[in-house]
Amino acid sequence: MDNRQEFYEWIEAYLYDDVSKLRLKYGRMADASIDYGDAIRQIECRRKFGKKFGSTLKAFPQFIFPSLLSGEQATSDLLASYHATLIGSGVDMVDLTAGLGIDAMHFAAEAKSIIAVELDSEKVEALRYNALGLGINNLSAVNGDCNDFIEDSIDAGKRYEVAFIDPARRDDNGGRVFALTDCAPDVVNLLPKLREICDVLIIKASPMLDISHTVAALAPWVRDLIVLGTPSECKELIAMLDFRAECEEPVIKAVTLHTDGSATEVFTFTASDERACEQAKVKTTLSEGDYIYEMSPTMMKSGVFRLVAKQYSLSIFHPNTRLFASADAVEQFPGCRYKVLRALPFASRVIKSFAKEYRQVNVAVRNFGMTADALRKKLGVSDGGELRLYGFTDSRGERVLALVEKG
Repeated sequence: MDNRQEFYEWIEAYLYDDVSKLRLKYGRMADASIDYGDAIRQIECRRKFGKKFGSTLKAFPQFIFPSLLSGEQATSDLLASYHATLIGSGVDMVDLTAGLGIDAMHFAAEAKSIIAVELDSEKVEALRYNALGLGINNLSAVNGDCNDFIEDSIDAGKRYEVAFIDPARRDDNGGRVFALTDCAPDVVNLLPKLREICDVLIIKASPMLDISHTVAALAPWVRDLIVLGTPSECKELIAMLDFRAECEEPVIKAVTLHTDGSATEVFTFTASDERACEQAKVKTTLSEGDYIYEMSPTMMKSGVFRLVAKQYSLSIFHPNTRLFASADAVEQFPGCRYKVLRALPFASRVIKSFAKEYRQVNVAVRNFGMTADALRKKLGVSDGGELRLYGFTDSRGERVLALVEKG
C-alpha cells in the first residue's frame, strides 16, 4: 500500500474529528509516513465545503484542495454547472483565471477542449491531479499569468470560440473592490486584446456592480447581462460579450438556481422594456388577508419592477417601496409571498405595545427611512420565529407596519 492510499484512508478515518485536536496531536510529527498537515487541511476543506462542492467530491472523493483559501474563492458546483450551460457544446475555449478549476472542469463537460490558465503553481498542480481523477481528458492546465497568455495567443494568431474570466475582487491589502477597472486583471482595459483572441467573452463579476455602469463600460459588446443567484442571495453578475457583432442593448436575465434541484427561474427583459412599461396601480389600503410579495434577490438586483407588476397583475405601495400587493393569492411569483395578519400604523401606541404580543419576529424594511436593526431595537423585539414584520412607506408617504406569515 503506497503512502497516497494511506493518506486518503487517514482522511476518511478522521473526517469527523475535531480539526484543532488533530493539529495538536499530529500537526508537528516529524518523519511521518504521510503529510499530516496536508491531510488535516483536506479534512477541514471537506467539512467546510462539503455542500459547496458536493457533486465534485462525490464523483472524486480523493479531490485535493491546495489551500483553504482556494476553496473559499472557488465557484460552487451549483453555479459552475450553470456557467457550463452558457458556452454551447463542442467549443474550443480558455479559462483565463482558473483558480481551483471548478469552472474549468464543468466547462470541460461541454467544450471540445479547454485551456485553464492559473498563476499559482500549487493550484495548477492540484487542477491537473483533480481533472485526471475526474476522468477529464480535454483540459490542459497552464501555469502562468493570463496577461502573458493573452499576449502569446495574439502573437501566435491563436483564437478561441469562448473565453471565461473571473477577475480578482480584492486589492493588494485584501480589501474588496467592486468596479471592473479596479479588479485584477482590468478587463475593461484588456478588451481590445481580448477581442483578438476570442469570439465570445464571459465575465464573472461582483453582484455589487451597478448594471448600467457595467454595460456602459463594456459597450458595445454586451449581448446578455445575467444576474445569478439562489432564492436567498444574489451571487454574481455575468456579462456575456459577443465580439462578432455590436449590441445595441443587452438582454437582462434574472436567474435563480435552486439547490434542491427544482426548476431554475429565469425572468428576461431589457432596460427599455422596463422603462416603457406603465407604472403599476397603487394600493391605498392594506388589510388583513391581503398578500405582500417580495422579489427574489436576483430579480431585485436586476432592476425589474414595473414589468413584474404588470405580468402578475399586482399593485404597489409606493414607487420606491420594492414590494407588491394583491387581494388574492398570485401563483408562480418569482420570490416570496406572504399573507397579511395585521396592518398597523407606525405610531407611538403601536411601538410601545408591539413587543408585549410579539417578542420574536423577523424584521425587514423597504423604503422606511430606518434600518431593520433600528426598527427591531425600537420595537424591543428579537429576530426569529415564523412571523415577519415589514416596515415600509405606503402610497400616502406614511410609514406603516405589516405583520405577515408565509402564504
